[in-house]
Amino acid sequence: MGQILKFPVQASKFGYKRVNKRATAAENPDQLQLFPRATAQILDFAPESSRFEQALMLDERGELKAAELYKKAIEEQDCVADAYCNLGIIESQKGNTTKAFDCFTTSLKHNPRHLEAHFNLGNLYFDVNNVRLAQIHYEIATEVDPSFPNVYFNLGLVQAISNDLAAAVRTLTKYQELVSRNEARKADELLHNLKKSLSSNRNSRRVTSK
Repeated sequence: MGQILKFPVQASKFGYKRVNKRATAAENPDQLQLFPRATAQILDFAPESSRFEQALMLDERGELKAAELYKKAIEEQDCVADAYCNLGIIESQKGNTTKAFDCFTTSLKHNPRHLEAHFNLGNLYFDVNNVRLAQIHYEIATEVDPSFPNVYFNLGLVQAISNDLAAAVRTLTKYQELVSRNEARKADELLHNLKKSLSSNRNSRRVTSK
């Protein structure tokens, strides 16, 4: 019989990922910034800010009115997929699981390759113990953005729960390759337990085959 895998406390999955403002041509991350940016927080909306940007600003400050502004952004066709995705996070935090599912899936109707919607939908399925569908959405997210580390950690957890230990080892190793050494420690104990279980299973099969 295979060894029962124990999950360390720090193996809890990464939580939901909010959509932040997309970089514009003027905000290209590879472009040299010749002038320092202001560091003071601006509480009032800039005159040119879109409805989605207004909602996001409130959301980042934890204000309840953010949900209302996301809905207005959807009505005005402003970043619709992004607005639905962030609204889904708010609904999930309020315990409205059905509404959260609806928001994330509607986000994907508007953009089938929406990274955050797939990742968050995977988390939601994980929370309701549907690891099969959680795995599907995590895997799609790795295809959309292979450099997003958090999805590999969550996918590795799902694979471990599904007893696909070899795949979980590969996935968690990929997570560690994408993050700093300090962040990689989050997966150390789980990887150790997975490799120990794999070794135990192999030894058990050898004894049985003799």
